Amino acid sequence: MKVLLVEDEVRLADTVRRGLVAEGVTVDVAHDGGTGYERALHGSHDVLVLDLMLPGRNGYEVCRDLRAAGVWTPVLVLTAKDGEYDQVDAFDLGADDYLTKPFSFPVLLARLRALHRRGAPERPVVLTAGDLVLDPGSHRVERAGEPVTLTAREFALLELLLRRRDEVLSKTEILRAVWDPVVDHDPNVVEVYVRYLRKKIDIPFGRNALQTVRGAGYRLAADGG
Repeated sequence: MKVLLVEDEVRLADTVRRGLVAEGVTVDVAHDGGTGYERALHGSHDVLVLDLMLPGRNGYEVCRDLRAAGVWTPVLVLTAKDGEYDQVDAFDLGADDYLTKPFSFPVLLARLRALHRRGAPERPVVLTAGDLVLDPGSHRVERAGEPVTLTAREFALLELLLRRRDEVLSKTEILRAVWDPVVDHDPNVVEVYVRYLRKKIDIPFGRNALQTVRGAGYRLAADGG
């Protein structure tokens, strides 16, 4: 695994680098946003570890501009910013995972490995299924031209289902992708949020896009139901 670490705290960057190298990871380090962006744009990294508060170009801008340039390398944000809206902004701009400082090194390593396994599939800017539209950048959802208001968790669940439309996703897969993978959650919470989503994107419009596959999980129909 080859990791690009963009971190302006030199001592922390060196500590993380040494820890990852000891685990057999190849690490490239940049200490400012401009350098990090150029290396991510032109390099061949498996995962990008990105601080948000960087000199030159901040982490939000780096992530946004990489996605706009068609670079889909998985991004793990590693930052001291622990606000809920900081996380929402990072995910909306294309981040794949978010870890706050101080952090556990084994957890960081586990999340990097998970992102590496997931790979870097191309993700279109606007996601659609029939007349159901989700724009991650503007955090906008529409159905048949009408705006649909979702909570942050509902939005994340719908985004996952749209990115993998027509695939059957198990409750375990959904939990790992939408909820914190380090914290144990009752799998039934997925069923609850699927029900919430149906009440907003399907039932009012007489559609059946979000489908239950008995004994297997859930699927979002590519034609929008």
